[in-house]
Amino acid sequence: MVYNIITLPVSLFFIALGCGQLFYAIILKKRYPKEHNFNNSIMVFVLWIVTGVLYPFFYSKYSENIGWFQTLSTILICMLTPFILFVILSYQYLFVSRGKPETKERRTLEAFIKKFNKKKGEIKVHTSHSIYTDVYRKSWHLLPAGVIILLWIFAVYIWAGIWKEDQIWGITGEDFGRFLVLTVGLSGVLVFAGLDYLRLSYIFDERSLYHLLPDVVSNLLAKTIKENEIYEFTKPTALALAFVPIFLFPFGVFAASALIAVIGDAAASLFGLKYGKRNFPKKSGKTIVGYIAGFLASFGVSFLALWIFESNLETVKIIILSFGGAFMFLIIDIWSPKIDDNILNPLCCAILIGTLYFFI
Repeated sequence: MVYNIITLPVSLFFIALGCGQLFYAIILKKRYPKEHNFNNSIMVFVLWIVTGVLYPFFYSKYSENIGWFQTLSTILICMLTPFILFVILSYQYLFVSRGKPETKERRTLEAFIKKFNKKKGEIKVHTSHSIYTDVYRKSWHLLPAGVIILLWIFAVYIWAGIWKEDQIWGITGEDFGRFLVLTVGLSGVLVFAGLDYLRLSYIFDERSLYHLLPDVVSNLLAKTIKENEIYEFTKPTALALAFVPIFLFPFGVFAASALIAVIGDAAASLFGLKYGKRNFPKKSGKTIVGYIAGFLASFGVSFLALWIFESNLETVKIIILSFGGAFMFLIIDIWSPKIDDNILNPLCCAILIGTLYFFI
């Protein structure tokens, strides 16, 4: 791993965004002390900083060809993505909200909360609707992990494996996969975070830019976020940032941990809602059926990911690693810490699976 100065803008950009997020969190904590989870905000702040620090060091080695891809990645992340956001917000200002006070009145935090509470009331009446909403919500959590895995498969098995493009471009399929994952992934983080900065600008009262938030985004959030997320950064941002440090592990370990975080969690939630009757602990909303479903799903996706991406491992070792990941998921699920499990699950599962991977 050799440092390339061209990656510095990305590092500084993400560190600055982390500091901005912490600034938002401090204000949100003061104004909404009961609703805002400051522990989550601290963890997300740390993940922003870690992302900025680690970004230059993901490639296996430095070469002129890798340097070219790093330059392209820096341009796409630091210039193209912000420009796209600028265009979207300019359109909202020039053609949707400017000179239209009714739009500003309709696009407020209070109006969003009314919309959210109406949707929440419908969910309470219809159990099937509640399950549908949870499926819809979890599908958005699956998006970052799904995109990363598909990009890796394309880079390693198609771009390099079938098309032999690695021989033309002079980098391995794995390094091209890292380029795709980091560029697309971090650009996606910037889009989600940019919209979150816009949405949470209601903390500035008269200087709020909330009215520039597109209706399609507002409607989507009303369907997918939980009540406390109204007052903090949304989960896809935190989840994607939590994927960054574990991307240093062998890809099979990463894929197993990422899938546990989304599919294991989804299985626990959905089966708990549909079939769960006995809560544990009693005052918790979680059920024994949910724990079992989450454990089995976590074991299954871990085994599949390791079997596909770490095919050199013996079956016994894959079983041990998969059991370790599933067990860690179960511990976190039962523990229910004050830090969001979307952050803890991928990090803790990767640490345990990675430790077993290297030392067994």
